[in-house]
Amino acid sequence: MERKIFWLSFTVLGILADVVLPLWWAIIATIPICFLSWWVAYRSGWFE
Repeated sequence: MERKIFWLSFTVLGILADVVLPLWWAIIATIPICFLSWWVAYRSGWFE
């Protein structure tokens, strides 16, 4: 379940960053998006 939540949030936030931000900012924003998705899926405890 956590893996699905991680990939879903990573994909949605990544697409949102691609649409809203210029290309280089979207590429740079991938790192914080990855960390945020990991935290939401695995560390927050919301989906246990």
